[in-house]
Amino acid sequence: MNKYIIWSDIDVPNEKEYAVEYESYLKDNELQVPENSKDYERELFEFIYHLNNEYLDDLRTAFNMRCDMPIIVIADLGRWNGRVSGYKMINSCNIQDCFYTDCDYAEWYIDKLGDLRATAIHHDGRNNYLYRVFKNDVTDTQIENLQYKIYCGTVTRADITRLTNRLGDVFADYYGFDIYKHKAKARTVR
Repeated sequence: MNKYIIWSDIDVPNEKEYAVEYESYLKDNELQVPENSKDYERELFEFIYHLNNEYLDDLRTAFNMRCDMPIIVIADLGRWNGRVSGYKMINSCNIQDCFYTDCDYAEWYIDKLGDLRATAIHHDGRNNYLYRVFKNDVTDTQIENLQYKIYCGTVTRADITRLTNRLGDVFADYYGFDIYKHKAKARTVR
């Protein structure tokens, strides 16, 4: 698995399934299928948009789950003047708060390492987000140091994994898919 898409409006999946649902909706509500193909396409698009947003609301409801520690969103932002790194703290500690954006299009997914990620598209470019939850024993100073490294663009994967845990396991358990499990190297005891 390269990635498991949780929700997307970048490339709406199963457009044919939506067409079947739309026609079923019309039939159930005793509505006529538009005769004009342009009207049909417009109404189908509106139906898909509305239904897909309902799925996003359902996702937020399903993952109304609190973590013990804050969630950090590590960002690679595409701006008109180039790419910059940044971060945002989700101090509510609630996973559902990961599923909001002010961008035009978004996609949340679990990557091959089991991380919750998002791609968000806006008029200036594309943003990439990594969502991680801080480990229970992390100090405020360690959090501030990590934030500083992110801000300066010097953060490494090791810095991130030392202080945070991935969120993908929650989604793998909920949806029933497998994700990469890190196996500790065997150590010789002397």
